Amino acid sequence: MSEKQFEINIDPDWIKKYLSKIIFGLVVIIMVFSAIKTVGPEEEGVVIQLGEYNRTVSPGLNFIIPFVETMYKIPVQRQLKLEFGFRSTSTSNGQSQYAKSGFIDESMMLTGDLNLTDVEWVVQYRIVDSYKYLFKVRNAEKTLNDMSESAMRKIVGDRTVNEVLTVGRQEIATSVEVLLQEMCDEYENGIRVDQVVLQDVNPPEPVKPSFNAVNEAQQERETLINQAEADYNRIIPRARGEAEETIQLAEAYALTRVNGARGEAERFNSIIKSPEVTKQRIYLETLEKVLPKIGNKIITDEKGSNVLPLLNLNKAATPTQ
Repeated sequence: MSEKQFEINIDPDWIKKYLSKIIFGLVVIIMVFSAIKTVGPEEEGVVIQLGEYNRTVSPGLNFIIPFVETMYKIPVQRQLKLEFGFRSTSTSNGQSQYAKSGFIDESMMLTGDLNLTDVEWVVQYRIVDSYKYLFKVRNAEKTLNDMSESAMRKIVGDRTVNEVLTVGRQEIATSVEVLLQEMCDEYENGIRVDQVVLQDVNPPEPVKPSFNAVNEAQQERETLINQAEADYNRIIPRARGEAEETIQLAEAYALTRVNGARGEAERFNSIIKSPEVTKQRIYLETLEKVLPKIGNKIITDEKGSNVLPLLNLNKAATPTQ
């Protein structure tokens, strides 16, 4: 099998003749590509000329002087976030992963009642002034990270562990947000804090079972107290109503008996004070007892003369055959 050899012969005179033009063309191409800068729709371009701020450019196609000016693109329209105590990463299929190992120093802090708690939180913020963000504070993102951790430790340190773990979470997040914004304004870092979110708050792992047992006991205690108050609210008012009803019935009965006795006493006094009335009463009561024993009787006026003699009122009627 024969082998073919290819040789490239370069003429040194040709290289010397066109070398300067080749170099000039490469420099022009590099300068053109270095001068054209594209700023995204959510960004601002900050141009630095010889190490000094020169101007801020809007989104779109912009030009700078190569090797003299440098452009920094700042995402002023994008919401950014800092995570503390954990890190979330995206996988190849788009799902987010939650990594906590290695960040315990950020989240472990001391409460006001000298208990340890594990606080994970997220700070959502925006860059509202690109000039201040770049030039007022060195490494503004790292500074914001330190300020966020300092603000959270201060607020948590003023509260008990029960407040941090249960009812005080929203108040803590709001307080940290306000304090962090005050610190950003004081440092003039060009950042606006949108929201502080407590992602997860737990006791340290070694004491977590004991803490959960205490929480369960407290919840059971609250449940029993609520049940007792419900029974009290259901039974006591009813018993009070029944007692009030009994008292009113007794008072009504007493009033009736007293009024009846007073009436009888008044009537008896009036009879004693009037002999004629007493005489008439005795007469009527005697007639009431005597008349039923006489049998059938006819009472007529002493002047009457037309009494039928056929009436045999004392004879019993003869039954019909």
